[in-house]
Amino acid sequence: MKRVMGLDVGSKTIGVAVSDLMGWTAQGVETVYWTEPDFDEAVRVLRPIIEQYDVKEVVVGLPKNMNGTIGPRGEASEAFAAALTEATGLPTILVDERLTTMQAERMLISADVSRKKRKAVIDKMAAVMILQNYLDRSGK
Repeated sequence: MKRVMGLDVGSKTIGVAVSDLMGWTAQGVETVYWTEPDFDEAVRVLRPIIEQYDVKEVVVGLPKNMNGTIGPRGEASEAFAAALTEATGLPTILVDERLTTMQAERMLISADVSRKKRKAVIDKMAAVMILQNYLDRSGK
């Protein structure tokens, strides 16, 4: 089977998740740091993870506005996805990520995770939610 990578791309951090070998579940891997819009830096950090997990497809969260339009953050995610595909040759799929960070935050609060620890893992958890939503919808 093939693994899928899920990314929650922010201006300073990228939450990373990967699927299991069967493509059923998403697991958080890490949060990587980068300086937007230095796509080369992001690819340099992500490439070893892609190779380690033998990733064949990447899902990038697309932050849409609540009315469905795409604003500056969405455009930045589209540019990131295009640069990642160009650099790695991997197919990149953009998926609606509205409210995933808020859902991740609520989940961590309900698990009684301290504010400091939440800050450290929130992007990784959002990546897990983006990827799991994709896997569930695509029947994987």
